[in-house]
Amino acid sequence: MLNLTYEYKLIPTDTQRQTFDQWLNICRKVYNFALRERKDWVNSRKCDINSCSIKQEYIIPDDAPRPTFARQCKSLASAKKLIPELKLPHTHVLQQALRQLEAAFVAMWERGHGFPRFKQRMRSFVFPQLNLESVKRFDGADWVNLPKIGPVKMHLSRPIPQGFDVKQIRVVKRASGYVAMLSLQCDVAVPQASPSGHGLGIDLGLKHFLATSDGELIDRPRFFVDGQRKLKLLQRQLKRKKKGSRKFRQIQHQIALHHEYISNSRKDFHFKTAHHLCTWAQTIFAEDLNLKAMSAGMMSKHTLDSGFGQFLNILGHVCFQRGAYFAKVDPNGTSQTCPRCQTHTGKKELSERVHRCQTCGYETNRDVAAAQVVLQRGYTAVGQIAVNFGEG
Repeated sequence: MLNLTYEYKLIPTDTQRQTFDQWLNICRKVYNFALRERKDWVNSRKCDINSCSIKQEYIIPDDAPRPTFARQCKSLASAKKLIPELKLPHTHVLQQALRQLEAAFVAMWERGHGFPRFKQRMRSFVFPQLNLESVKRFDGADWVNLPKIGPVKMHLSRPIPQGFDVKQIRVVKRASGYVAMLSLQCDVAVPQASPSGHGLGIDLGLKHFLATSDGELIDRPRFFVDGQRKLKLLQRQLKRKKKGSRKFRQIQHQIALHHEYISNSRKDFHFKTAHHLCTWAQTIFAEDLNLKAMSAGMMSKHTLDSGFGQFLNILGHVCFQRGAYFAKVDPNGTSQTCPRCQTHTGKKELSERVHRCQTCGYETNRDVAAAQVVLQRGYTAVGQIAVNFGEG
């Protein structure tokens, strides 16, 4: 089963834009109410049966079942009879808000995420059951037909591939406007690419964005750092405006647009870099970094500005698209191992940018040597003969 997600710009009317905002607000209320219900149930079971809290007590019967996705969907259907506002959005849209909450709790239980928090704003809602007939072209324009909203004009920047069906549509609100994210699905099995052709190991860092085992060094653009001056100016202006005024909202929107520009610039750089690597190599290995620990250190701002996690995800996607093999290897000690003789050279200071092996005399850039070790570990993991660097 092959899944793709295509993103298209929506061009709604003023009435449709107001409807989108109203639905997002209702989804936020449903999400927060369901979260409040779950938190109250959990808090009512915290104290011992023979000693209640002296501060507050949650009056919930001891036989009350735990709020689950199925039970809260059933409660939502009953609440529609009492609250007319809940009848405005499509039923599936509100159910998807509850499913999003359920996914947040599953991530907390299984992947160690934090306890779900209340939302101040909702950024998207989902229509989970649609088909390809929802996207049509007439009167010289492209339209997407959304339930209970009607046809919404859409800029079809690229055609939907043949053989794919539209399974769901997510409407996302951004600072630059609304976009539709179409989830496409095709009932075909695509085999995983096998290691072949020219191999490449990459080492990610802050001095250079990445270094390859072929000796190429790609500089790191400082997207947020370069745009921080403009953000400071805008935020200083925002501080002087009356909260909630027209000028306050205008400057707030400018700040959101600038953040979106920084994010788009970073993603564009990641895609171009990934395609550049796939042009020169058919097998790519990267370090399986602990990104959470890296983003909490002294260089956290620069680490987050580089977006290593997003780049590795994009690189894996681009490799899949272009038929290249991509895998991650153990990152421990890559900068402390000589790629020629495999000798442990000891810990290097960050200011030491050249790898010099006292055993075999191999000398090269520190990051390039680490990338060469990554390539050797990758070949060893897939059962191929590792290349030997520095001969001759």
